[in-house]
Amino acid sequence: MWIRVIVAAAALGLVNLALAAGVQSPELPAPFATPSAAKRSKVVGWPADGAPRPLQNFRVSAFARGLKEPRWLLVLPNGDVLVAESAAGRVTLLRDPHHEGKALEQTKLIDGLNRPFGLALRRDRLYIGDTDAVLACPFLVGQNAIRGSCKTVMELPDGAINGHWTRNVIFSPDESLMYVSVGSSTNIDEEGIDAKEPHRAAILSASPDGKNVQIYASGLRNPVGLAFEPETGRLWTTVNERDGLGDNLPPDYMTAVKQGGFYGWPYSYYGGHEDPRMAGRRPDLVARALTPDFTFDPHAATLGLVFYQRDAFPKQYRGGAFVAEHGSWNRATFAGYKVVSVPFAHGKPAGPPEDFLTGFIKDEASSEVYGRPVGLAVASDGALLVADDGGGVVWRVTYKCSACTPDPR
Repeated sequence: MWIRVIVAAAALGLVNLALAAGVQSPELPAPFATPSAAKRSKVVGWPADGAPRPLQNFRVSAFARGLKEPRWLLVLPNGDVLVAESAAGRVTLLRDPHHEGKALEQTKLIDGLNRPFGLALRRDRLYIGDTDAVLACPFLVGQNAIRGSCKTVMELPDGAINGHWTRNVIFSPDESLMYVSVGSSTNIDEEGIDAKEPHRAAILSASPDGKNVQIYASGLRNPVGLAFEPETGRLWTTVNERDGLGDNLPPDYMTAVKQGGFYGWPYSYYGGHEDPRMAGRRPDLVARALTPDFTFDPHAATLGLVFYQRDAFPKQYRGGAFVAEHGSWNRATFAGYKVVSVPFAHGKPAGPPEDFLTGFIKDEASSEVYGRPVGLAVASDGALLVADDGGGVVWRVTYKCSACTPDPR
């Protein structure tokens, strides 16, 4: 009897230790345990006095309004903010000249782009991830215009189906390598289209001039967020998993990206769980598929990813990740439509996700939402910026708690 109690207590201790370390082993349902549902949201926009809901002791304000599908953000060294307005085909500069938490100046930096998304600054060049190419544009911090013409440094796969059009761009900390994320064109490539495009469903690496292109990691259905974890310097990504297997399968995820790693798509999900629609096609790839490091709700559409390295928020957020969940469609009830925080310790997730910014859903019964969060960035003063493509707003989240005990620095 006592032996059983001791063993049970030890097992519970291991479980608690695993949870404390952020280790996840989700219990996955069988494929097609529920029908494949379609529940698409209807964006109605924010009322004049409306805003998302932050955690207690945090505040939300509009940093910029009136934007056309703001998807991605880049904070420049001088505090200016660039936003990719994808539907408008432009990049806009947002400037808060008096440091009041509001962009009083909105300046069109460059237009005529093809659904711009990723933004990265390297020396005197601004890199833009168009859906069919990476562009390098001459730009100096502080300017409010591009001085010259942009140059295509890397062509990217495009196409008529192009279900996943976002192209993110990021440089290694030493700026010697450029990484570009390219999603699949299809859901699980039953059509055989993506098989002809090896640079899809992958993260690519190249030199800053776009040469020496390599497939850094593959089997990633739609990798969107890219960020380097500050303690280990490892590259992490957020990934949208496949549709059509039911409400609760498979989970979206984020993971440290292993060079040369294969993450399963389209043949398997969450490591070696074979997709029945691809049964028997590539058992060799299923056998070597890597299991991602951290999972989120299925179909939540994890997009934005940023590691918090400022001290304006309480200590528990420093070094952790913020993730934007754009929101589901392939589910009977909504998932996502929020920003979550994930604590990190020693370069790894150290606990479950916490709802950090919610209130994007107006009425699930009528499928109405006010907006949808996408890109994330940390402002120069430590505020969290959230690009809301549905609402046309960049939100600013700050920590304000006059009654709290001062946080030790």
